[in-house]
Amino acid sequence: MHLEPELIDRLAADLAAADYRVPAVRERLGAAADDARQRGVFAAATAVLDAAEAEAGADPLGTLIRLLLLGEPLRPERIDAALPELGAAGACALGVLAPSGDGLSIALSLSPVLACDAIADDPQHWWILSDLDDQLRRGPARSDHVMGVGGATRSLISQAPAQPVERSLDLGTGCGIVALHLALRGPVVATDISERALALARANARLNGLADWIEFRQGDLFAPVAGDRFDLILSNPPFVITPREPGAAVYEYRDGGRTGDELAADVVRAAPEHLRTGGTALCLANWESPWGENGLERVRGWIEDAADRLGDESLAAWVIERDRVLPVQYAETWARDGGARPGDPAFDALVASWLRDFAARRVVSIGLGAIRIRRLAAAPAAGGPLIHLEQATGAFAPERLGTLLESAFDAGIAAAAKTGADALDAHWLLDPAVVEEREHVPEQEAPSSIVLRTDRPIARRVAADPLLAAAVGACDGDLTLGQIADALATLLEVDASAAREALIAGARELAWFGMLQPID
Repeated sequence: MHLEPELIDRLAADLAAADYRVPAVRERLGAAADDARQRGVFAAATAVLDAAEAEAGADPLGTLIRLLLLGEPLRPERIDAALPELGAAGACALGVLAPSGDGLSIALSLSPVLACDAIADDPQHWWILSDLDDQLRRGPARSDHVMGVGGATRSLISQAPAQPVERSLDLGTGCGIVALHLALRGPVVATDISERALALARANARLNGLADWIEFRQGDLFAPVAGDRFDLILSNPPFVITPREPGAAVYEYRDGGRTGDELAADVVRAAPEHLRTGGTALCLANWESPWGENGLERVRGWIEDAADRLGDESLAAWVIERDRVLPVQYAETWARDGGARPGDPAFDALVASWLRDFAARRVVSIGLGAIRIRRLAAAPAAGGPLIHLEQATGAFAPERLGTLLESAFDAGIAAAAKTGADALDAHWLLDPAVVEEREHVPEQEAPSSIVLRTDRPIARRVAADPLLAAAVGACDGDLTLGQIADALATLLEVDASAAREALIAGARELAWFGMLQPID
């Protein structure tokens, strides 16, 4: 598959001239019809366009919406009017369109994307080529299907650190959307095992004016970047746990060809070797919990394996499990993803295949989440890698999420690196988003419960005793934690040594939550 650069440039000019962008599409269709379109219900959008054309005739934007977003076959002469630089013939040569009856219809998805990234002041208006999604394809996907911009990819991008870097890696680039975001930070290497994916990713880089920032390489996982190191690695790899039975459906974009969660394990074990000191790797992953085991502890083992390869250097890692599902739920999700539907014998066969696969390894649940790893120059004070594992299902902050997560990661590492004495000697600062809630029973002097609440970077509610609540309220950077502990021990008439130990543990925990940070 080769997409001619000159034709891509013509396509970009036509799309820009027609204002084929998210705001213009939404304005043309209206919010209700556009929302329905995004759910795969096209009748309302078609009615809006029909009414507009009856009054004023066809225009390029309306034609492109019909052709590219609603999947309507159109006559070549109408397409020529909407794409005057490229023309219908050029769109066919690119593989975007293909013959359909007496006209032409879409063969590749070409969607406008409003890309928000914390590193950029303004949203980016991009166009993304990919294979047709389920709504337009209306049938099974091809085995080398290249996805567009899905929810998992958006989640990865939103969690990414937002600062310039000298060199970054997009591992498993797919359609290239993550590489485009990384290009806003600096030069990028983007890899994929699929030549089809790389062809579309190259086209998208060219289509959006970022080709000079991205180098594309083909190969499996880290093989194309052997010996290279990066400041930032992002990866939404093909981590879906897939049955290895003969005849099972295999899709390159989601199935890495390993048994169980070994693809995710391979990524985590190898990524730190490709980080520069101080660099960060962030990947999405699924992990299994076999009977009698904790899936998060399995991930700990992967990270410890990675740390063992680094010699004198070490790692800090933050693993966030956002959801945990049963095998049957997991099987249903991915059977649907391939185009099968309940009631179809193929659907039942796929689900049964997944369940047999999980049963063979005695898997009782599957964790879904993100793994963030930092390469450190030396091991923390406690020795060995610093690994923080948690289940955190609260809502993500709607803005600046990547920056807020990175700040909490920094605070967690800094807090854990301090000895008890260092933590007491440090000044701590309370995040302004933290709110204290107290519940009082009438006629009782003391509150029945105290909760510390925050909505960033992850919404949380943390139970606190009077000692911790009072200490947090005093963390304005003026007094050290030791001074606060001693003052409160006297005020509350508790043992000073016990108060100090309790506040050291509490401060370290709240640092990971983004609520507190040591400032010296």
